[in-house]
Amino acid sequence: MVRVVPWLLAALLVLVAALAATEPAGAAKVSDVRGTKHNLSAAGPGTVKAPTGGESQICVFCHTPHAAETIPNAPLWNRKLSAATYTTYTSSSIEASAAELAAGPGGSSKLCLSCHDGTMAIGSVNVLNGLGGASVPLTGTATGGLMPTTGATTGFTRNLGVNLSNDHPISFTYSSTLATNDGELRPPDGTLVGTRSPGVKPTLPLEDGKVQCTTCHDPHLRETDTAKGPAKFLRLNRFQELAPAGGAFSEANDIICLACHDKGGQLWALSAHAHPSVANELYTTDAANRREFPTTAPGMPVWKAACLNCHDTHTVQGARRLLREGTDSTSSPKAGGGSAIEETCYQCHSGLTDTLTSVASVPNIRDEFTRTYRMPISTADQTFNGNTAERHDIGAGPGTGKDFVESTAVLANRHVECTDCHNPHRVTKKQRFNADPATADASGTHNHAAGHTNIASGVLRGMSGVEPTKWAGVQFGNVASEFAVKSGDGGNSADTNPAASSAWLTREYQVCLKCHSSYAYGNTPPDLGSSGGGTTSGTNGVTRYTDQAMEFQAPSGHRARPATTSDSGAAAGWSGNNHRSWHPVIGSTGRTHALRGTSTSSWRAPWNADADVGSQTMYCSDCHGTNTAADSVVGSPAGPHGSANPFILKGQWSQTTGTGSREGGQTANALCFKCHNPGTYLNGVAGGGSTGFNGGGKGNLHKYHNDKIERLRCTWCHVAVPHGWKNRSLLVNLNDVGPEVKCRQEDADDLPTGSKCTVGQPMPVGTQMRNGSSGSGATSTTDWNNRGYTNGPYYLNAMLKIRSFPSGSWSEGNCGSSGAPGNGSSGRSWMRDSNESCEAAP
Repeated sequence: MVRVVPWLLAALLVLVAALAATEPAGAAKVSDVRGTKHNLSAAGPGTVKAPTGGESQICVFCHTPHAAETIPNAPLWNRKLSAATYTTYTSSSIEASAAELAAGPGGSSKLCLSCHDGTMAIGSVNVLNGLGGASVPLTGTATGGLMPTTGATTGFTRNLGVNLSNDHPISFTYSSTLATNDGELRPPDGTLVGTRSPGVKPTLPLEDGKVQCTTCHDPHLRETDTAKGPAKFLRLNRFQELAPAGGAFSEANDIICLACHDKGGQLWALSAHAHPSVANELYTTDAANRREFPTTAPGMPVWKAACLNCHDTHTVQGARRLLREGTDSTSSPKAGGGSAIEETCYQCHSGLTDTLTSVASVPNIRDEFTRTYRMPISTADQTFNGNTAERHDIGAGPGTGKDFVESTAVLANRHVECTDCHNPHRVTKKQRFNADPATADASGTHNHAAGHTNIASGVLRGMSGVEPTKWAGVQFGNVASEFAVKSGDGGNSADTNPAASSAWLTREYQVCLKCHSSYAYGNTPPDLGSSGGGTTSGTNGVTRYTDQAMEFQAPSGHRARPATTSDSGAAAGWSGNNHRSWHPVIGSTGRTHALRGTSTSSWRAPWNADADVGSQTMYCSDCHGTNTAADSVVGSPAGPHGSANPFILKGQWSQTTGTGSREGGQTANALCFKCHNPGTYLNGVAGGGSTGFNGGGKGNLHKYHNDKIERLRCTWCHVAVPHGWKNRSLLVNLNDVGPEVKCRQEDADDLPTGSKCTVGQPMPVGTQMRNGSSGSGATSTTDWNNRGYTNGPYYLNAMLKIRSFPSGSWSEGNCGSSGAPGNGSSGRSWMRDSNESCEAAP
């Protein structure tokens, strides 16, 4: 028998105590409930604890060796369970069992909630010093000894309440099937995640195959490295310790969330929100303190906060998908309110330094959504037709959540959220979406340079979209009848022209057409002005949104300069030397400088290069977005978030847009002249200059008409929605008004007997209208002199009548009235006749 000298035993006890209190080198988590807020004894370090001289036992608040609650698998539990009814977490895209979620919480999670739901006194225990039904006096509690209510309904409280819809889901089966259906979960491997059994002790334990609070939390753990900040009793890292590598989970380096949520491996690791060289902004001290992030110099960088930048496992009441500060509450911090996804993004993307110390390289998106004309992102902008809540919702079904795929039923309701266009787990700071993001570019938006394309940029990487694959016909007005949904990610590639037919999104327009085409709304486009921030109905004669998939169709038979097409939508008498035209968003035009009769002076750079005209493509956001300089479409931030101009255009577009020598030049901030060279239209250029409208011995006919009339208006001759059109060069032709617009009473009144149109029905193909037969309450007795024809959406103060399209240069005989109800004249006679005069055109 070994005898222990009393003084030696005392020394050993002191040594053990000292070692327990010492922070080990390379600090780690230790099981030491004494040093945590769960030590509710008088010696505890927290604010909720027994008063000085009060209860000294530590374990008694949760455990008892005798007379414990008869709860299966419970650790000798010394508390009653709450009888509260809970509202549990759910979402439209979660793949976990809805029945299990609704039946929860259960298992050991109920033990945690016996304190954290705020319905039972924390000091109420079953047994204390051999006596039953005891209550331990505590300080720092709410009235009745309950969990403190500080921050209730915010994301900064530990009184979770009984509404758990804003808390990470629990009590559901986590299986390989679930992981497969979700698409971004790791299957339980029994080592990292799995159910405990004899000899098997997974790092993150499931309980009978289910996720519970104790899967992520161990109530006894203490983080010994104070520089890491509060660890929240997490079994693994609360923050990203080293740059994420993707692939296999690293217990030493990765944030605990990635143990289950794979997030596409390297897709997340190299995203703009996780890349250390991109997401290197630092949290302010106030913001870090509120989030309980460490404030040790140099501070908490965004990449290190990782998932916690945007999510909180116990977030503000009312938020969806655990989004941090994701409600429309106006308090700070947010307390309750309705879901408002954009508010999560605004924590950083606001131009303010209340969250980050510097936002110089962070796009200020919030201000864009406060402009006069904006996408309907706020709940207030989406409240119409009886709607009172945020409309966005990801659809149900395997993979929809990871790719943010919405159902067409939801898309048909006018709304937008940041995650309608951007996948925050995949966005990269690269000008091309499929470029290797390991080394960041100067921006994540497209390269606006010679050789311009419509290839999606890094900020659109991994987003969902649609590609029109079949139309009812080539004719203008035939909508797309089939769409292919684009989702997922194709990986990094050196391919600078990936196929539009790829399974994943490769073009910007594929994002836009989710909403701005028949894919979303079928044959009933939404009314203009049907949402807040939208363009007012009647602007430019437009009352409904148009179908951009139809307008941007780029039929192969209409590329280049075909001699005759019978399927453009124009009447048969105007098929010669005519074809459909379009801005090259979906496809290039094939119309080179030589075919157009243009030169490099016709456009501004980068659109004017000889090698590019006819082969280049463009973005929707080259025209739509915040105001830009008069000679460029490049603005910051990029994208159609908001603008000072109707239709969220980068410049002015109305019936007054054009040039005029007596007006001092071009219309201020004119949209067209951000790409088209106004000098060539107004004055020509040294040595001549062509716009493609040439002939009759007059050279540049834009300049010639401007000299004679002293001003030009784009919509006199060109379609008012210049996405695409039934005639070449986007030219209107009042000799051939057709089913693209509907007949109104003033139209019917003006047409001769036998050629009347039916009010409310599409105009018959080949209907001739006089200049000025709408927009001013015109009737058959109205003086038509000096009035344009307005009939939305495609005719806005239109004047041009074409008798025939030339095979080469234009002549006087190509223009003029084809007969009644016009004057039947051509050239200058048509223009000067008192019946259809253009001399003082509006």
